[in-house]
Amino acid sequence: MASESASTAIDFDKNGGVVAAIAVDHLSHRVLMVAYMNREAFEETVATGRACYFSRSRQKLWRKGEESGNFQIVHEIRVDCDQDAIVLAVEQRGDGAACHEGYESCFFRVLDKGEWKVVDARKVDPAKYGPGYGHQPKKS
Repeated sequence: MASESASTAIDFDKNGGVVAAIAVDHLSHRVLMVAYMNREAFEETVATGRACYFSRSRQKLWRKGEESGNFQIVHEIRVDCDQDAIVLAVEQRGDGAACHEGYESCFFRVLDKGEWKVVDARKVDPAKYGPGYGHQPKKS
């Protein structure tokens, strides 16, 4: 299978079995999100043409959009020179929100005079997807 041979070129071992996977919009080139892929997630992504990641917190495959419907169609995959990070050029579908907080991009804050300011409009209220949607609250 082509995805298996493609995955052998990626150095999953360097970072404990995962590589950084940066999703960018295939038209605007805006960075949408950063996630991780293990070999299985990479091979599923190649085989299906839809982004699949590996959730380090849940220790399982995370098929983007499985809860929200905000899935990603993959147009191109690139690997970096060290072969330990990949970039996915994707078409964001569903509500157009790649971010679990309802924004187009996870990078919706800008540092302005020492303060983080939200500079993007929220595409959707994530409460729409139910109370268990998204990441667990961070421990303080």
